[in-house]
Amino acid sequence: MVQLVEDQLDIDTYMELREAVHFPKLSRDQARRGLDNSLYTLVAFKDGKAVGMGRIVGDGAIICYVQDLIIRPEVQGEGIGGLILESLRAFVVNIGFPGTTMMFDLMCARGREPFYKKHGFIARPTESLGPGMIQYLKL
Repeated sequence: MVQLVEDQLDIDTYMELREAVHFPKLSRDQARRGLDNSLYTLVAFKDGKAVGMGRIVGDGAIICYVQDLIIRPEVQGEGIGGLILESLRAFVVNIGFPGTTMMFDLMCARGREPFYKKHGFIARPTESLGPGMIQYLKL
């Protein structure tokens, strides 16, 4: 059985889950600030072990981003990612202003598009939306 725990993501678990899926390494200071500035975090536990996580960043009114949706490779395909994603979405819906529209965005790894499309996301570019873009700043 999977247990979801809200807003209890610690630095060690965060860094361990990132490492499990080969995300770029962070300093502890980066991780701490990133977690502190998250609007919401969610960790999935299976048999007492952290097997996945997701977090929401953004302004909580106009735009929210899914950030670091991570599922350990050994449990991918068990529905944990979908459970986390739908819980993140529910959080965003709950904090929004009734009668308005909020953007719910993400940037996914290559090859993960079908998973996100299954959950209602659209790929860019489209006829009216340009491509997503990124810039890495070396500090």
